[in-house]
Amino acid sequence: MRAATCCFASPAAVRLSRRHFLRLALIASIVGRSFAAAPSSAGGYKLQVATDRADQTFRRGDKVVFTVSLLRDGKPVAGPEAKWSITKDGVPLGREGTAAIPADGLGLTAQLGEPGFLHCMVECTPPGTPKLTARGGAAIEPLAIKPSLPAPADFDAFWAAQKKQLAATPANLRLTPVPSPAPGIECFDVQADTGVGRGLSGHLARPAGAKAKSLPAIVLAHGSGVTTSRLPNAVKWAQDGFVALDFNANGLPNGQPREFYAALQAGELKEYYLQGRESRDTMYLRGIFLRLLRAIDALALQPEWDGRRLVALGRSQGGGQAIAAGGLDPRVTYVSAEIPTFCDHTGITVNRINGWPRIIPNGTPNPDPRVVEAVRYYDSVNFAPRIRAQVFFTVGFIDHICPPTGVYAAFNRLETKKEIWNHLDTGHVSRPDYEARVRDEVLAYIRSFNTP
Repeated sequence: MRAATCCFASPAAVRLSRRHFLRLALIASIVGRSFAAAPSSAGGYKLQVATDRADQTFRRGDKVVFTVSLLRDGKPVAGPEAKWSITKDGVPLGREGTAAIPADGLGLTAQLGEPGFLHCMVECTPPGTPKLTARGGAAIEPLAIKPSLPAPADFDAFWAAQKKQLAATPANLRLTPVPSPAPGIECFDVQADTGVGRGLSGHLARPAGAKAKSLPAIVLAHGSGVTTSRLPNAVKWAQDGFVALDFNANGLPNGQPREFYAALQAGELKEYYLQGRESRDTMYLRGIFLRLLRAIDALALQPEWDGRRLVALGRSQGGGQAIAAGGLDPRVTYVSAEIPTFCDHTGITVNRINGWPRIIPNGTPNPDPRVVEAVRYYDSVNFAPRIRAQVFFTVGFIDHICPPTGVYAAFNRLETKKEIWNHLDTGHVSRPDYEARVRDEVLAYIRSFNTP
C-alpha cells in the first residue's frame, strides 16, 4: 500500500493568514458542490475511504491512516490518478495532492494535535465512468471539544426578556379543523401570534376522543427551507399516541401552491437565516425561536396534554431548534436533535469550521465584530448547558453542512442525561434506518416515563 504522511500542528501553532481563509472558502465551495454531487459508485466501480479503527476515534497525536480503495464488481483494482485532501473538518491544513490508487489501496496518514475531526476527501475518474468521490472522517478526542467562545454574560437576561415579551403578547390561538388523512386522528391548521413578524403556522394532530391529560406532546421543527407545515408528520406521531404539532420555521400559511413558497424563497426569504445578523435584536433567527416557543405554548394549551411529557424533535435546522427549545423552555422533557445546526457559529475565531448556516462566512479574514457578538445568542453551544431534559443527538462524521466538530462542541456542553449516535460513514443525510432509530428512542423514553 502506497502511503503519504503528514503531521498537523496544535491550534496555538497555527495563525490564520488571509491565504488560509481564502483556501477555507475554496474548500467549503468545493465540498458544497462537487463532493456533494459526485457519486461514490458507478459503472461497477466503487471508491471508498476507510480508517484503521472501527469506531474511527483516536487520541491526540495518534497516527490516523485513511486507506483509499477502488473496487470493481466488489474486488480491489488499481485505479487512475486520484485527487485527495485532508482537512481539519473542512479547515485547510495544506495537505492535498494527487496519486494513483494501487490495487492494495492508497494510504494517507495524518495526526491532529487538538480535539477535533480529520476529513479526507478523494476523487477519481475510472474508465468509462463519471467522476467518483469518497470521503472519510476521523474523530480526535471528540468528547474534549469545547465551544470556540463562551456565552455572552447577559445571555440568560436577553432570552428572559424575549420570553417575557412573548408572554405579554396574546397568542390568539386559532385551530381550524382540516381533513384527516388517517382514521381516528383529528387534524387542525394552527395559527398564533408572536408579536414579531409572522406568527406561528402549523398543523396539529391528535387521537380522536383522547381524554384530558392523557397524551404526551411533541413539537416537530423543520429543516431549512421555505415551505408549508407538514400535516403527515404530525399525523404519524398522533398515530403513536401524541398530540403533535408540526410547524414551519417562517410562519407561512399552510397548503399554498408550490409557486407561492418558491417565490418567497427566491425573493423575500432568500437566505432568510442570514438576515439581520448584525444585531441580536434584528437576527432573523429570533423570530424562528419565538415561533418555536409559541408552538410549545400551543401544545401546552391542549387539554389532552398530560402536562408531563413534551418532546422537541427536529433534523438539521429542526435539530438546532430542538436544542433551543430544551434550553429555553423547561416544559420540554426530551430533546431529539438529528445532525443539528446552529452549533458553534464562531468556530472561525479559533481556526475551526463554523456551524450552519455560516452566519459568519467561512473564508472571512476579518469577521464583523457585530456579527460575532450577535450570533452567540443563537448558538446551540450556549443553549445546551441550559437543557434539563433528556437528550439524544446524531452526528455525521463526514457532514460538511453541520460539521461534527461543532455538533460535539454543543453535545459536550450538555449537563443532563444524554446520548450521541455517531454516523461514521454518512454526511448530512437521513435514511429510513436512522429515522427508525430516532423514533424508537423517543418511544422508549415515553414508555419509560413514570406516567400517572
